[in-house]
Amino acid sequence: MVEARDGVSVEAMVSIKEPTRIRIDGAPITDVFGNIYSSNCASTSAATPLTSSLANSAPLPGTNIQNSPAINPTGELVLECDKDKGEVYIRPVGKSSKPINLFVSSVQATYTLLLHRSDTPADTIVIRDPSTKLLKPDSANPGPSGTSANHIRAMKALLVAMASDRVPPDVRVEEVNRLVPLWLEARLSLMRRYEGRGLVGEKYLLQNISPTLMVLAEQEFDREGAQVMGVSIENHNLQPGETTNVFVIRQEAMR
Repeated sequence: MVEARDGVSVEAMVSIKEPTRIRIDGAPITDVFGNIYSSNCASTSAATPLTSSLANSAPLPGTNIQNSPAINPTGELVLECDKDKGEVYIRPVGKSSKPINLFVSSVQATYTLLLHRSDTPADTIVIRDPSTKLLKPDSANPGPSGTSANHIRAMKALLVAMASDRVPPDVRVEEVNRLVPLWLEARLSLMRRYEGRGLVGEKYLLQNISPTLMVLAEQEFDREGAQVMGVSIENHNLQPGETTNVFVIRQEAMR
C-alpha cells in the first residue's frame, strides 16, 4: 500500500523476476505512461478504456499490432493490462539497477511511481489517494436523503467531529469503551458512540496484536445489514503493537 497524490512522486519495490500487479484503490487505471519495452494494452479496440503509451516505439515492418505488440529496444518494462478489472502487471527488463519512472492514471489523477528493482516474490502495489476518498459512502444504503449534497455534508461533519473531538451541541456522545470481537490478529474497542442528524457514528480503536504487518481496508468494516454509510481509517498499515482509529458512520435506525 502506497499513499499518493496527483503530482507527488512515491517510491515502491518491484520484483526483477516476477510480475508486479498495480491497482488504484477505489478506481480503475485508465492510462499508463513510461519507458515501456512491450505492452498488450493497445492490442484491442479504441473503445477499451485502459491504454498505455510506448515511449520511442513503433511497429516493426510487417508487424500486425493487433496480434503482436510493438517492441521498444530501450524500454524498461513489460506491461500487461487487465482491462476488465482496471489493473496492470509489470515486469522489468534488462540488467540496469536504476529506478524506473512510471505514471499511472485514473479519471481523477495521475500518480508518479519511482520503482526500485528488488529480488523479491510477486507482489501487488495498491495506490491509495487519501485526498479523493477520505470518506467512502455505501451506495447500497443511501440513507433518507440519498446521496444528496446535504447528506454527504452531514456525514463529513460527523466524521470531523469524531476525529477532532469537537462535537456540536445537536450530537449526543456516549462513552462505551467495550471490546468488540473482530479477528484473532486484532483487538478492537468501541470507544465512543455519536448520535444526531439522522446518523450514528462509532469511534473504534484497533490494535495489531499479531507479529506481522497488518494492512487494513475500509470494506472490511462493512457488514451486511449494518446500514454502514461510510468508513474512515487513520492508518491503513499497522506494525505489531501499533494502533489506529477507525470511524464508522451508519444510518440511524427508524423508530
